[in-house]
Amino acid sequence: MATLSENRQARFDYDIQETYVAGVVLTGHETKSAKLGRMDLAGARAVIRGGEAYLVGASIHSFQPGNAPDGYDESRTRKLLLSRQEISYLTGKLESGLTLIPLKVYTHRALVKIELGLGKARKKHDKREVIKKRDVERELRRAHS
Repeated sequence: MATLSENRQARFDYDIQETYVAGVVLTGHETKSAKLGRMDLAGARAVIRGGEAYLVGASIHSFQPGNAPDGYDESRTRKLLLSRQEISYLTGKLESGLTLIPLKVYTHRALVKIELGLGKARKKHDKREVIKKRDVERELRRAHS
């Protein structure tokens, strides 16, 4: 299980309550590029439309830029593979004000999987508290070392 891409900013901006694993529908050259780590999750999110889940805003750079298919869009919307029960559960949670954020992309048995986090956006003062807490923990680790 090799991590291909990670959205570290998401754990800072959102209070993640639950995580889900989904498959991603990719074309052949997108899969090769993603497995090389050329995937960017910054600013991406997952949405549910018409009973199906989609990844919006993630970009997969072309495997061979000079040989990319005509009209290739790096940040196109990609379908996510989730069960019907997960989609119906997440639909209710998203209507209650939570957000579905991609946390990391990894391979599992040669398949590209994405870990999604269901979370609530943090306010500015909550982010400041997280920074203070992190600094205090760092100082305690230094003191004990």
